[in-house]
Formats: sequence, C-alpha cells, structure tokens
Amino acid sequence: MFKTEPSTDKGEQTRRHIFDCALELFRENGFDATTMQEIALRADVAKSAAYYYFPGKEAIIQAYYEAVQDEQERVCRRIFAGSGNLKARLAAAMHAKFDLAKEDRKLLGVVFRYTGEPEHPLSCLGAGTEEIRRRSIGVFREAIAGERLPKDLDQLLPVALWSLQMGLLILFLYDRSEGQRRTRRLADGALELTLKLLALAKLPVLKPVRTKVLSLLREADLLPEG
Repeated sequence: MFKTEPSTDKGEQTRRHIFDCALELFRENGFDATTMQEIALRADVAKSAAYYYFPGKEAIIQAYYEAVQDEQERVCRRIFAGSGNLKARLAAAMHAKFDLAKEDRKLLGVVFRYTGEPEHPLSCLGAGTEEIRRRSIGVFREAIAGERLPKDLDQLLPVALWSLQMGLLILFLYDRSEGQRRTRRLADGALELTLKLLALAKLPVLKPVRTKVLSLLREADLLPEG
C-alpha cells in the first residue's frame, strides 16, 4: 500500500493529513460512497478547510496518482543507477507501479472509469492527467537511456511501453491471483517479446514504418515533449 511521507510545513501537514484521511476512507468505503464532509470529519477540520486544499474528491485522487508517480520515479531511478541491464530496467519500470498500487486497486480503477469521458479530470487520456502521462512515459524513456537506438525508435519505444503498462494495469485490477502473479507473468513475457522484437525494429528497412507510427502518435497527441 502506498504511504506518504511526513512534512514539516504546517500548511502542508494539514493538506497531507486531509489527504491521508481521505485515502483511508476511500480504502474503507470506496470512492463513490465517501463524501467531502466525511473526509473533513475524519481529518477533524472544517469542511471549508478540506475544500481549501482539495476542490473535490477528484483532486484527491489526482494527488494520489502524483504521489505514486513520485515514488515510482524515486524507486526506478535508484534501480537504473545500479543496473545497465535493459531487461532489468524495463522490468523495474513496469513492476514498480504494480508494487505501489497493489493494495489500492480500487483507487487505481477510478481513473479507468472515465476513459470514455475526455473532459473528466481523471480520464487517463484527458488533459487532467496529461502531466502524469508525460512523467509515466518519461520513466520508460529513462529506462532505455544509453541504448543505441535509431532516433525515431528512441521516441516510439517509451510510448509503446507505457501503452503496454496501461493495458496491463486494467488486467491488474481484475487479477485475483495471489500477488496478481498472472498479470506480472504476462508483463514479463511481454517484455521478453519486446526485447526480441526490438532487434528487428532497429533494421533500416523498417524506418518507413517507424516514421508512419510516429506521425500517427503526434496526430493523436500521444508523443509528449521531454
């Protein structure tokens, strides 16, 4: 289960306390059944104070995903710094998010619920989650840093790996096997296949295909800068 770190700033302490109390209630009662009034009562603050720090429950979920992303980046960068093995780096990037959210699959599911509502702040492809999306792709970009790849493939691969992770996260939500081992095995198998296909994808003869895919991703605004 993801846990937050203590803060020394009083305002940030209050915000963090409200945040932690909200997560407790979401875990106990579910996102839909929890109200901002209940969050304020659990945190022992005025309802107006809860709204001051978080305009609504969606803002709390956004803060949760940001915190998970912060931790994923911290964990992965530590592993990346100590490993030059591409397979190990990709596995770390893929499994870190599973590890951080394994006890919070109900919270993880909230973002997928609104996939078909692009204007919703929690839509996984909407503007409200754009920064998290960029950072998630960035983890895979860091994982392949230093690999000798064609420039276009260097741009394509992180997006492809992020897309794979998003698909696996949906399976992860419904996986009732112990430790979600079925999803994890599928992730490992998919990464093995990716590494084998990578050797073929580097071939100059496939450059027109890579160029076309890049063009499509840019048109779909799925190729973030940085």
